[in-house]
Amino acid sequence: MENQEHGSSAGKYKPFLAAILLQVGYAGMDILSKAALNQGMSNYALVVYRHAIATVVMAPFAALLDKKVRPKMTISIFIKIMLLGLLEPVIDQNLYYLGMKYTTATFATAMYNILPAITFVMAWILRLEKVNLRSIRSHGKLIGTLATVAGAMVMTLMKGPVLELFWMKGRINHEAAAKNGTDLHDSIKGGILITVGCFSYACFVILQAITLETYPADLSLTVWICLVGTLEGTIAALIMEKGDAAIWAIKWDTRLLTAAYSGIVCSGVSYYVQGMIMKERGPVFVTAFSPLCMVIVAIMSSFILAEQMFLGRVIGAIIIIGGLYLVLWGKSKDYKSPPSPLIEAAKIEPGRMDKSSFDDEGITVEEKFHSIIV
Repeated sequence: MENQEHGSSAGKYKPFLAAILLQVGYAGMDILSKAALNQGMSNYALVVYRHAIATVVMAPFAALLDKKVRPKMTISIFIKIMLLGLLEPVIDQNLYYLGMKYTTATFATAMYNILPAITFVMAWILRLEKVNLRSIRSHGKLIGTLATVAGAMVMTLMKGPVLELFWMKGRINHEAAAKNGTDLHDSIKGGILITVGCFSYACFVILQAITLETYPADLSLTVWICLVGTLEGTIAALIMEKGDAAIWAIKWDTRLLTAAYSGIVCSGVSYYVQGMIMKERGPVFVTAFSPLCMVIVAIMSSFILAEQMFLGRVIGAIIIIGGLYLVLWGKSKDYKSPPSPLIEAAKIEPGRMDKSSFDDEGITVEEKFHSIIV
Protein backbone atom coordinates (compact mmCIF):
# COMPACT_ATOMS: atom_id res chain seq x y z
CA MET A 1 0.00 0.00 0.00
CA GLU A 2 2.83 2.36 0.89
CA ASN A 3 4.59 1.52 -2.39
CA GLN A 4 1.43 2.37 -4.34
CA GLU A 5 1.09 5.70 -2.55
CA HIS A 6 4.76 6.46 -3.18
CA GLY A 7 4.36 5.58 -6.87
CA SER A 8 1.31 7.78 -7.30
CA SER A 9 3.07 10.62 -5.49
CA ALA A 10 6.12 10.31 -7.75
CA GLY A 11 3.93 10.10 -10.85
CA LYS A 12 2.19 13.32 -9.87
CA TYR A 13 5.42 15.27 -10.30
CA LYS A 14 6.45 13.74 -13.63
CA PRO A 15 4.57 16.31 -15.77
CA PHE A 16 6.26 19.15 -13.85
CA LEU A 17 9.72 17.67 -14.32
CA ALA A 18 9.07 16.94 -18.00
CA ALA A 19 7.82 20.50 -18.62
CA ILE A 20 10.87 22.01 -16.90
CA LEU A 21 13.27 19.80 -18.89
CA LEU A 22 11.54 20.91 -22.10
CA GLN A 23 12.35 24.53 -21.25
CA VAL A 24 15.97 23.64 -20.53
CA GLY A 25 16.12 22.02 -23.98
CA TYR A 26 14.57 25.09 -25.61
CA ALA A 27 17.06 27.36 -23.85
CA GLY A 28 19.97 25.45 -25.35
CA MET A 29 18.35 25.74 -28.77
CA ASP A 30 17.99 29.52 -28.41
CA ILE A 31 21.66 29.96 -27.60
CA LEU A 32 22.86 27.72 -30.44
CA SER A 33 20.39 29.21 -32.92
CA LYS A 34 21.51 32.76 -32.20
CA ALA A 35 25.15 31.72 -32.71
CA ALA A 36 24.30 29.99 -36.02
CA LEU A 37 22.24 32.92 -37.27
CA ASN A 38 25.09 35.30 -36.37
CA GLN A 39 27.32 33.18 -38.62
CA GLY A 40 25.01 33.86 -41.56
CA MET A 41 22.90 30.69 -41.59
CA SER A 42 19.52 31.08 -43.28
CA ASN A 43 16.66 30.61 -40.83
CA TYR A 44 14.67 28.87 -43.58
CA ALA A 45 17.45 26.33 -44.16
CA LEU A 46 17.81 25.81 -40.40
CA VAL A 47 14.09 24.95 -40.11
CA VAL A 48 14.31 22.42 -42.96
CA TYR A 49 17.47 20.72 -41.68
CA ARG A 50 16.07 20.67 -38.16
CA HIS A 51 12.93 18.75 -39.07
CA ALA A 52 14.64 16.50 -41.61
CA ILE A 53 16.99 15.31 -38.86
CA ALA A 54 14.10 14.92 -36.43
CA THR A 55 12.19 12.79 -38.96
CA VAL A 56 15.12 10.46 -39.58
CA VAL A 57 15.87 10.02 -35.86
CA MET A 58 12.29 9.55 -34.62
CA ALA A 59 10.86 7.42 -37.47
CA PRO A 60 12.41 4.08 -36.36
CA PHE A 61 11.06 4.53 -32.81
CA ALA A 62 7.58 5.33 -34.14
CA ALA A 63 7.62 2.31 -36.46
CA LEU A 64 8.51 -0.07 -33.62
CA LEU A 65 6.69 1.37 -30.61
CA ASP A 66 3.44 2.61 -32.16
CA LYS A 67 2.43 -0.60 -33.95
CA LYS A 68 -0.43 -1.41 -31.60
CA VAL A 69 -1.72 2.10 -30.95
CA ARG A 70 -1.40 3.68 -34.40
CA PRO A 71 -4.91 4.24 -35.82
CA LYS A 72 -5.84 4.29 -39.47
CA MET A 73 -4.97 7.51 -41.28
CA THR A 74 -8.01 9.48 -42.41
CA ILE A 75 -8.41 12.60 -44.54
CA SER A 76 -9.46 14.59 -41.48
CA ILE A 77 -6.37 13.56 -39.50
CA PHE A 78 -4.06 14.20 -42.46
CA ILE A 79 -5.46 17.73 -42.91
CA LYS A 80 -4.79 18.40 -39.23
CA ILE A 81 -1.22 17.13 -39.63
CA MET A 82 -0.74 19.42 -42.64
CA LEU A 83 -1.87 22.36 -40.52
CA LEU A 84 0.35 21.28 -37.63
CA GLY A 85 3.37 21.13 -39.94
CA LEU A 86 2.58 24.61 -41.24
CA LEU A 87 1.80 26.31 -37.92
CA GLU A 88 4.88 25.39 -35.88
CA PRO A 89 7.74 24.11 -38.06
CA VAL A 90 7.19 26.69 -40.82
CA ILE A 91 5.39 29.81 -39.55
CA ASP A 92 6.31 29.92 -35.87
CA GLN A 93 9.94 28.87 -36.12
CA ASN A 94 10.80 31.06 -39.11
CA LEU A 95 9.18 34.12 -37.52
CA TYR A 96 10.92 33.36 -34.23
CA TYR A 97 14.33 33.07 -35.88
CA LEU A 98 13.73 36.25 -37.90
CA GLY A 99 12.75 38.08 -34.72
CA MET A 100 15.91 36.78 -33.04
CA LYS A 101 18.01 38.06 -35.96
CA TYR A 102 16.70 41.58 -35.37
CA THR A 103 17.19 41.41 -31.59
CA THR A 104 18.93 39.01 -29.19
CA ALA A 105 18.32 35.54 -27.80
CA THR A 106 17.23 36.97 -24.44
CA PHE A 107 14.83 39.45 -26.07
CA ALA A 108 13.26 36.72 -28.22
CA THR A 109 12.61 34.42 -25.27
CA ALA A 110 11.31 37.35 -23.21
CA MET A 111 8.74 38.18 -25.88
CA TYR A 112 7.73 34.52 -26.07
CA ASN A 113 6.36 34.77 -22.55
CA ILE A 114 3.05 35.99 -23.94
CA LEU A 115 2.52 32.42 -25.20
CA PRO A 116 0.80 31.17 -22.00
CA ALA A 117 -1.72 34.02 -22.17
CA ILE A 118 -2.59 33.38 -25.82
CA THR A 119 -2.88 29.63 -25.22
CA PHE A 120 -4.99 30.17 -22.10
CA VAL A 121 -7.49 32.41 -23.90
CA MET A 122 -7.76 30.05 -26.87
CA ALA A 123 -8.16 26.98 -24.64
CA TRP A 124 -10.81 28.83 -22.63
CA ILE A 125 -12.75 29.72 -25.78
CA LEU A 126 -12.55 26.12 -27.04
CA ARG A 127 -13.49 24.79 -23.57
CA LEU A 128 -10.24 22.90 -23.18
CA GLU A 129 -9.47 24.84 -20.00
CA LYS A 130 -11.65 24.97 -16.87
CA VAL A 131 -12.47 28.51 -15.71
CA ASN A 132 -14.97 29.32 -12.97
CA LEU A 133 -15.08 33.05 -12.31
CA ARG A 134 -16.43 32.38 -8.81
CA SER A 135 -13.43 30.24 -7.88
CA ILE A 136 -10.35 31.80 -6.28
CA ARG A 137 -8.14 29.29 -8.13
CA SER A 138 -9.55 30.42 -11.46
CA HIS A 139 -8.74 33.97 -10.40
CA GLY A 140 -5.20 32.76 -9.74
CA LYS A 141 -4.95 31.35 -13.27
CA LEU A 142 -6.22 34.60 -14.79
CA ILE A 143 -4.02 36.88 -12.69
CA GLY A 144 -1.00 34.62 -13.18
CA THR A 145 -1.47 34.60 -16.94
CA LEU A 146 -1.71 38.40 -17.00
CA ALA A 147 1.39 38.59 -14.80
CA THR A 148 3.44 36.58 -17.30
CA VAL A 149 2.44 39.02 -20.03
CA ALA A 150 3.23 41.99 -17.80
CA GLY A 151 6.62 40.52 -16.96
CA ALA A 152 7.37 40.03 -20.64
CA MET A 153 6.47 43.65 -21.34
CA VAL A 154 8.69 44.82 -18.48
CA MET A 155 11.59 42.81 -19.88
CA THR A 156 10.98 44.24 -23.35
CA LEU A 157 10.37 47.91 -22.57
CA MET A 158 12.15 48.53 -19.26
CA LYS A 159 15.92 48.16 -19.46
CA GLY A 160 17.34 50.13 -16.54
CA PRO A 161 21.00 50.10 -15.61
CA VAL A 162 23.36 47.37 -16.80
CA LEU A 163 24.18 44.83 -14.12
CA GLU A 164 27.92 44.34 -13.72
CA LEU A 165 28.31 40.57 -13.55
CA PHE A 166 31.75 39.35 -12.53
CA TRP A 167 31.96 36.72 -15.30
CA MET A 168 31.33 39.32 -18.04
CA LYS A 169 34.19 41.71 -17.32
CA GLY A 170 35.94 42.43 -20.63
CA ARG A 171 33.56 40.13 -22.58
CA ILE A 172 30.73 42.45 -23.65
CA ASN A 173 29.11 41.52 -26.97
CA HIS A 174 28.99 44.97 -28.58
CA GLU A 175 26.67 43.87 -31.39
CA ALA A 176 24.11 42.61 -28.87
CA ALA A 177 24.66 45.67 -26.71
CA ALA A 178 23.88 47.95 -29.64
CA LYS A 179 20.65 46.07 -30.35
CA ASN A 180 19.72 46.14 -26.68
CA GLY A 181 20.34 49.81 -26.19
CA THR A 182 19.75 51.90 -29.32
CA ASP A 183 17.89 50.24 -32.20
CA LEU A 184 14.24 50.60 -31.19
CA HIS A 185 13.10 49.99 -34.79
CA ASP A 186 14.66 46.52 -34.85
CA SER A 187 13.22 45.75 -31.42
CA ILE A 188 9.70 46.64 -32.56
CA LYS A 189 10.07 44.69 -35.81
CA GLY A 190 11.46 41.67 -33.99
CA GLY A 191 8.75 41.92 -31.33
CA ILE A 192 5.96 41.89 -33.93
CA LEU A 193 7.42 38.86 -35.72
CA ILE A 194 7.80 36.93 -32.46
CA THR A 195 4.26 37.85 -31.34
CA VAL A 196 2.77 36.47 -34.57
CA GLY A 197 4.91 33.38 -34.08
CA CYS A 198 3.52 32.99 -30.54
CA PHE A 199 -0.03 33.06 -31.87
CA SER A 200 0.90 30.41 -34.46
CA TYR A 201 2.50 28.19 -31.80
CA ALA A 202 -0.54 28.55 -29.52
CA CYS A 203 -2.73 27.36 -32.42
CA PHE A 204 -0.30 24.46 -32.90
CA VAL A 205 -0.50 23.37 -29.26
CA ILE A 206 -4.30 23.54 -29.22
CA LEU A 207 -4.58 21.63 -32.52
CA GLN A 208 -2.06 19.02 -31.32
CA ALA A 209 -4.19 18.39 -28.22
CA ILE A 210 -7.29 18.00 -30.41
CA THR A 211 -5.51 15.72 -32.92
CA LEU A 212 -4.24 13.41 -30.17
CA GLU A 213 -7.84 12.60 -29.25
CA THR A 214 -8.38 10.86 -32.61
CA TYR A 215 -4.75 9.94 -33.35
CA PRO A 216 -3.27 8.91 -29.97
CA ALA A 217 0.02 7.55 -31.38
CA ASP A 218 2.37 10.21 -29.97
CA LEU A 219 5.56 9.13 -31.75
CA SER A 220 3.87 8.63 -35.11
CA LEU A 221 2.23 12.04 -34.89
CA THR A 222 5.62 13.57 -34.08
CA VAL A 223 7.19 11.97 -37.16
CA TRP A 224 4.31 13.09 -39.38
CA ILE A 225 4.61 16.68 -38.13
CA CYS A 226 8.38 16.72 -38.71
CA LEU A 227 8.08 15.14 -42.18
CA VAL A 228 5.33 17.50 -43.33
CA GLY A 229 7.18 20.43 -41.75
CA THR A 230 10.30 19.49 -43.73
CA LEU A 231 8.40 19.45 -47.04
CA GLU A 232 6.46 22.64 -46.37
CA GLY A 233 9.57 24.34 -44.98
CA THR A 234 11.51 23.47 -48.15
CA ILE A 235 8.83 25.11 -50.28
CA ALA A 236 8.89 28.20 -48.05
CA ALA A 237 12.71 28.35 -48.25
CA LEU A 238 12.73 28.11 -52.05
CA ILE A 239 10.18 30.92 -52.28
CA MET A 240 11.64 33.27 -49.67
CA GLU A 241 15.30 32.76 -50.63
CA LYS A 242 14.45 32.86 -54.36
CA GLY A 243 16.14 29.56 -55.14
CA ASP A 244 19.53 30.57 -53.70
CA ALA A 245 21.51 27.30 -53.50
CA ALA A 246 24.12 28.82 -51.18
CA ILE A 247 21.76 28.72 -48.18
CA TRP A 248 21.90 24.91 -48.12
CA ALA A 249 25.69 24.79 -47.63
CA ILE A 250 26.52 23.36 -44.21
CA LYS A 251 29.77 22.30 -42.57
CA TRP A 252 30.89 20.56 -39.40
CA ASP A 253 30.44 23.66 -37.30
CA THR A 254 27.91 25.43 -35.09
CA ARG A 255 25.32 25.41 -37.86
CA LEU A 256 25.26 21.62 -38.13
CA LEU A 257 25.28 21.27 -34.34
CA THR A 258 22.34 23.68 -34.12
CA ALA A 259 20.34 21.79 -36.73
CA ALA A 260 21.03 18.43 -35.08
CA TYR A 261 20.35 19.60 -31.54
CA SER A 262 17.20 21.53 -32.48
CA GLY A 263 15.88 18.65 -34.57
CA ILE A 264 16.44 15.85 -32.07
CA VAL A 265 15.76 17.67 -28.79
CA CYS A 266 13.42 20.53 -29.67
CA SER A 267 11.37 18.97 -32.47
CA GLY A 268 11.51 15.18 -32.19
CA VAL A 269 11.64 14.69 -28.43
CA SER A 270 9.80 17.93 -27.63
CA TYR A 271 6.70 17.26 -29.76
CA TYR A 272 6.48 13.76 -28.29
CA VAL A 273 6.93 14.80 -24.65
CA GLN A 274 4.57 17.76 -24.80
CA GLY A 275 1.97 15.54 -26.44
CA MET A 276 2.21 13.13 -23.50
CA ILE A 277 1.94 16.00 -21.02
CA MET A 278 -1.09 17.44 -22.82
CA LYS A 279 -2.93 14.13 -22.61
CA GLU A 280 -2.76 14.35 -18.82
CA ARG A 281 -2.63 18.08 -18.07
CA GLY A 282 -3.85 19.97 -21.13
CA PRO A 283 -2.21 22.51 -23.48
CA VAL A 284 -2.17 25.42 -21.01
CA PHE A 285 0.00 23.43 -18.58
CA VAL A 286 2.65 22.90 -21.27
CA THR A 287 2.92 26.57 -22.24
CA ALA A 288 2.71 27.82 -18.63
CA PHE A 289 6.35 26.81 -18.16
CA SER A 290 7.67 28.79 -21.16
CA PRO A 291 8.70 31.81 -18.99
CA LEU A 292 11.34 29.61 -17.36
CA CYS A 293 13.11 29.39 -20.71
CA MET A 294 13.69 33.14 -20.65
CA VAL A 295 15.35 33.02 -17.25
CA ILE A 296 17.62 30.17 -18.34
CA VAL A 297 18.49 31.88 -21.63
CA ALA A 298 19.24 35.21 -19.94
CA ILE A 299 21.76 33.50 -17.66
CA MET A 300 23.27 31.32 -20.39
CA SER A 301 23.48 34.26 -22.84
CA SER A 302 25.55 36.26 -20.39
CA PHE A 303 27.97 33.32 -20.09
CA ILE A 304 28.12 32.12 -23.71
CA LEU A 305 27.16 35.08 -25.91
CA ALA A 306 28.30 37.81 -23.47
CA GLU A 307 24.95 39.62 -23.73
CA GLN A 308 24.42 42.38 -21.20
CA MET A 309 22.04 41.84 -18.29
CA PHE A 310 19.71 44.74 -17.45
CA LEU A 311 17.91 45.42 -14.17
CA GLY A 312 14.57 45.65 -16.03
CA ARG A 313 14.97 42.09 -17.26
CA VAL A 314 15.63 40.82 -13.76
CA ILE A 315 12.49 42.58 -12.47
CA GLY A 316 10.49 41.18 -15.40
CA ALA A 317 11.81 37.70 -14.65
CA ILE A 318 10.65 37.93 -11.03
CA ILE A 319 7.16 39.00 -12.15
CA ILE A 320 7.01 36.14 -14.67
CA ILE A 321 8.03 33.52 -12.12
CA GLY A 322 5.39 34.85 -9.71
CA GLY A 323 2.77 34.64 -12.46
CA LEU A 324 3.84 31.10 -13.30
CA TYR A 325 3.40 30.10 -9.66
CA LEU A 326 -0.14 31.54 -9.62
CA VAL A 327 -1.08 29.67 -12.79
CA LEU A 328 0.20 26.36 -11.46
CA TRP A 329 -1.49 26.97 -8.10
CA GLY A 330 -4.76 27.71 -9.90
CA LYS A 331 -4.48 24.55 -11.98
CA SER A 332 -3.44 22.29 -9.11
CA LYS A 333 -7.04 21.29 -8.34
CA ASP A 334 -8.00 20.74 -11.99
CA TYR A 335 -6.29 17.38 -12.17
CA LYS A 336 -6.99 14.89 -9.43
CA SER A 337 -6.25 11.20 -9.66
CA PRO A 338 -9.48 9.24 -10.15
CA PRO A 339 -10.76 7.41 -7.07
CA SER A 340 -10.08 3.69 -6.80
CA PRO A 341 -12.91 1.47 -8.06
CA LEU A 342 -12.66 -0.54 -4.82
CA ILE A 343 -13.16 2.60 -2.76
CA GLU A 344 -16.13 3.63 -4.91
CA ALA A 345 -17.64 0.16 -4.54
CA ALA A 346 -17.18 0.32 -0.77
CA LYS A 347 -19.17 3.54 -0.67
CA ILE A 348 -22.29 1.75 -1.89
CA GLU A 349 -24.37 0.65 1.06
CA PRO A 350 -26.65 -2.27 0.27
CA GLY A 351 -29.16 -1.09 2.83
CA ARG A 352 -29.76 2.12 0.96
CA MET A 353 -30.53 0.42 -2.35
CA ASP A 354 -34.19 0.18 -1.48
CA LYS A 355 -37.29 0.62 -3.60
CA SER A 356 -37.77 4.28 -2.71
CA SER A 357 -34.34 5.20 -4.07
CA PHE A 358 -35.11 3.43 -7.35
CA ASP A 359 -38.49 5.15 -7.48
CA ASP A 360 -36.87 8.53 -7.02
CA GLU A 361 -34.37 7.72 -9.74
CA GLY A 362 -37.18 6.64 -12.05
CA ILE A 363 -39.12 9.83 -11.43
CA THR A 364 -36.03 11.90 -12.22
CA VAL A 365 -35.41 10.06 -15.50
CA GLU A 366 -39.09 10.24 -16.46
CA GLU A 367 -39.19 13.97 -15.81
CA LYS A 368 -36.07 14.53 -17.94
CA PHE A 369 -37.42 12.35 -20.75
CA HIS A 370 -40.76 14.14 -20.65
CA SER A 371 -39.11 17.56 -20.77
CA ILE A 372 -37.10 16.52 -23.85
CA ILE A 373 -40.19 15.29 -25.70
CA VAL A 374 -42.20 18.40 -24.79
